[in-house]
This record gives sequence, C-alpha cells and structure tokens, in this order.
Amino acid sequence: MSFSIGSASPGMGPRSALDAFGSKDTQGGEVFNQRVIRRMLTFLSPYRWQMTAAFGLMLVQSAMTLAIPYLLKVAIDQDITSGDSHGLLQTALAIGAAFIMLYLSTSAERYLLSWVGQKVLSNLRSRIFSHLQILPIGYHDTHIVGVTVSRVINDVAEINELLSQGVISLLGDLLVLSGILVIMFSMSPQLALLTFTVLPLMLLATYLFSRQARRAFRETRSRVAEVVGNLAEDINSVRAIQAFAQEDTTQQRFQRTNIANRDTYINAMSLSFIFLPSIEFLGILATAIVLGFGGLAVSRGQVTVGVLVAFLSYVTRFFAPIQELSRLYTTMQSAMAGGEAVLNLLDTPPSVLDQPGAVDLTSTGAPLQGKVELDHVSFRYREDAPEVLHDIHLTVQPGETVALVGPTGAGKTSIANLVARFYDVSAGAVRIDGINVRQVTQASLHQQVCLVTQDPFLFSRSIAENISFGRPGASQEEIVTAARLANAHDFIAALPEGYQTRILEGGVNLSVGQRQLICLARAVLADPRVLILDEATANIDTLTEALIQQALEKLLDGRAQNRTAIVIAHRLSTIRNADCIYVIADGRIVEQGRHAELLKRQGLYAELHARLFFDAQRKPPAP
Repeated sequence: MSFSIGSASPGMGPRSALDAFGSKDTQGGEVFNQRVIRRMLTFLSPYRWQMTAAFGLMLVQSAMTLAIPYLLKVAIDQDITSGDSHGLLQTALAIGAAFIMLYLSTSAERYLLSWVGQKVLSNLRSRIFSHLQILPIGYHDTHIVGVTVSRVINDVAEINELLSQGVISLLGDLLVLSGILVIMFSMSPQLALLTFTVLPLMLLATYLFSRQARRAFRETRSRVAEVVGNLAEDINSVRAIQAFAQEDTTQQRFQRTNIANRDTYINAMSLSFIFLPSIEFLGILATAIVLGFGGLAVSRGQVTVGVLVAFLSYVTRFFAPIQELSRLYTTMQSAMAGGEAVLNLLDTPPSVLDQPGAVDLTSTGAPLQGKVELDHVSFRYREDAPEVLHDIHLTVQPGETVALVGPTGAGKTSIANLVARFYDVSAGAVRIDGINVRQVTQASLHQQVCLVTQDPFLFSRSIAENISFGRPGASQEEIVTAARLANAHDFIAALPEGYQTRILEGGVNLSVGQRQLICLARAVLADPRVLILDEATANIDTLTEALIQQALEKLLDGRAQNRTAIVIAHRLSTIRNADCIYVIADGRIVEQGRHAELLKRQGLYAELHARLFFDAQRKPPAP
C-alpha cells in the first residue's frame, strides 16, 4: 500500500491556486440555480418520510397561526359584544388549544428538521470526503487544503440550512401569507387594500436588495475560504516563518486577507441590516394604516372592533413571514454560492480511474514477481503543460534494485509517481509483470507498490497504529518485528510509552530520522513486491542515515526478500550496489549501467559523483 506520496508540482503553486479560486468563485451566478437545488435535494430523498411529517406539522402550525386572530375576532364581535359568557369560555378554550397545538407542532417540526439537517450534513460531508479520497494527487497538488476544508465545513453547512430548514420554512411562509391575504380580503376588502398599499415599496426594496446580495454573498464564501486557506498554509509553514523572522510580514499578509473578509462580510450583512429594518418599517407603516383607517371605519360602523383587532394581529403575522423570507433569501444566496462550489468539487472527475473490467493485480493466482517496465513513456502534468518525461524506456527485473539519479527537476519523482499510478502516462505504458497498470485496480496495485518519500508523513496516532497503517490487523509481534528490521525498535522502546506513544501533529515530537525509520517499518510490514524509495535518506543526520542504510540493505536485498526496488537518491553512496543505475536529465535517460561502469564513462554520473565527493570532503569532521 502507498503511504507517503511525493509532491511533484504540476505547474500551479498553492498561492496561485488560491488566487485562481478566488477570482473564479466571486463571479456572479444565478439567484436561483435549479441545478444546485435539484442536485442538493437528492440528499433529502432518504428522509422523505421525516420531511413529509415536518410538512404536516407545518400545515398544523400555519393553520393555528391563521386561526388565532380569527378566534379573537369571534370572541370580540360575537361573545363579548353579545355578553355570551359561555360562548366566550368556549372561544377562550379554543384559543388556548390553538396556542398549545401551535407550540407542540412548532417544537416537533423544529426537532424533525434539526434531526434531518444533521443527517444530511453528515452524509454530504461524507460524500465529499469520499470523493476527495479518489481524486488524483494532481488535484490535491493544485488545491489549497484550507479551501478544501472550507468547502467541507462552511459551504456544506450553508447548503444544509437551506435544505433542511429553508424548504419547509419557504412553504410555510408562503402558505401563511396566502391565508392572511384571503382572510383579510374576506373580512374587509377596502381595509385590506389600504393595508397592502405598502407592498409596492416592499417589492422595490426586495428587488434592490436581491441585485446587491447575489454578488455580496458569493464573495463572502470566497473570502472565508481564502482566510481558511491562508491560515492553514501559514500554520503549516510556521517553522519557516520563524526561521526567517517573517512573523511581521506573515501577520500583515494575513491581516490583509482577514480585513478583506471582514469588509466583505460587513458589506453583505449591511444589506441585510438595511433591508430587514426597511421591512419592519413597512410593517409599522401598515399597522399605522390599519389603526388610522380601521379606527375611522369602526367609528363609522363600517367594520367591527373584532375585525380591527384581527387585522392588527394579521398585519403583524403578515410581515413576520416577509422578514423570514428575506432571511431565507440571504441563506439561499450563500447556499447557491456554496452549492455551486461543492457541486464543482463533486463533479471533478478523477483523472486516474479503474477501467471497466479492471482486475486484481494478483488475480492470476501466481505469485507476483515484481518485474517493472516503462515502455517508451512520456508524461506531462497537464495537457497545456510541457512534457516532463520523454520516451523513457527501462526494465527492472524481479528482485533487482535499480537507482534513478540526476539533477533536481530531472523527472525522477515523476517516474516513481507513474509506477505507483498516482498519475497516468501521456504516452507509452507502465507494466508490472507484463500487465499494464491501467488494467488493474488501483487498490491491488497500491498493495503491491509502496512509495517512501524524503518527507515522512505520520498520522496523529500511536506509533503502533502508524506502523500498521497498511495492515490494520497486524499483531503487536508483527509490528515489533517490522520495527526491528527498520532499525526503529530501539528508539521506540526507549520512549516512556513505547509503541503506544502518540505522535503529535506533523510528528514534531520525533526527529526527521525517527519519522523516516517508522515509515520504513510501515513499508516493511506492508511487504510490497515493489518498493520505491524517493530520497529516503535525505534531510537526516549522519547517525540516523547509518541506521537507515542498514535497514535499506535488508529491504533492498531483493532476491532474498523477493522484492523489486527503485531508489531515487542524490547521495550516490546509497545506490553504489544497485543492479543498474539510470541517469535522468531533462526528462530523458542519458546514461545507464553499474556504478563502476558509469564512473569510467566520465559522463554526467561521474560529474555528479565528483561534485558530491568534493562537497563531502569540504564538510568539517563530526565532533
């Protein structure tokens, strides 16, 4: 299984990726995107019965909301006016029952919607995470981790609020508004028309608000993601920041991003803060119209006191759904922006896929030999990018150890990534035991091809869990045996909690060399037929290098272990005993042979060897 992946830049760095994201994500979109809503509603389909129940409770809630003011009219105009105490008692009990039903239906509806909301939230996040797992390394190389996290956390939360709360709220508010209009016009058409003279002003305010809100709320999603992206990057690079005393510069850059986010959010909220008070003002204006003209109509005997009281209650209830709809509108704008981004993520096709009919690499039943072939392979990271490998042709026989050497950027890591099929070749083919890696399942391939890089990655778990990551069911004895073979057992046993020592984030409680030894133990336990070591001895001290060298001698004893090895190294001492050394320059194989043979040719290998030997001679002796 592949545990640690080299990062070969496909031509777009994190900062440029973040800038590209920001410029694209702030573009205007539709106020109501049917594609987003239709796709997002599929996440509600498993909970159709709960949503149906919530819809029924909403109907009860709406009916009670409409009934209570009308019952007040009945109490005033029929019971109080006529002095019917028995009728007044019945009406009062009816009003009390209506309030109780309103309370119970509202509570039950909110519980159901919250329950569904949390289920949808969990499912949607799981779906996104599952998709992220199958996206190729190239996607993660060009997308900021913090931005992706913002997608999973912030954008999904906005979508969930619209789906779980917004749909029912929208229907309930529209039902209440329609009911109020019908009842008010049935009681007094003239007073109703006077009351709703404010509606044109309300429609104008809504139109002006919607024009500005669409872009504003899209920009807030972009800015939030940018803040998270910058924060994740800066925290991850805090050692470099402190090492170069760039705390102030980094703080200023983050401050600019944070202020931009603040200003964007304030701008978006200012629209709401202007719009909502405007609706409240229009509601007060409508109330004043009812009191003025309604009171005059009562004095003239045109309407009853009960009608006036009911009108005042309905006016209050009429503008409450209007305010709720305006809040729902802002939620919808955020959800549309977040939904578009989430769908773009979910619709990103994996560039490396199991082909139809892909088989298990070991499905033939015969033991895997581990023969690796690169048959005239060319490769580019993107279609619009230049080739980084040109007509690479090499063969590694079962049990052999071959080395790839060459200047930085020559294409060595790209070859390793192609063998592990983290990318697909642009031309040619990569074969293992004569089988094209495109014709086998990725899972079976990664169980047989293990890549260990110069940047050892460990999870924030115990050391034992990290070693057994590729074989979760491994016994403690197997874990210890693997650690002994990797020369990691002694330092692990010396720790206070031994193999149960929890590794902190980034492995900061271990040295780079210790982390690499644990990664080697992980590779040993996985027991792959093909082992790729990409600068595994880089960035470590001399003593740890010696331990790693001893462990590598055991791991690279291919014929004894039935293991094929591909070693990428700058330190040529690591690969002197390789069966064959391939010298890579500018994406091409320029030399190949054994160590002594290549030195005699006086070519690029000899030049690299002389340069490294000279650098070693210049180093001061160890104290």
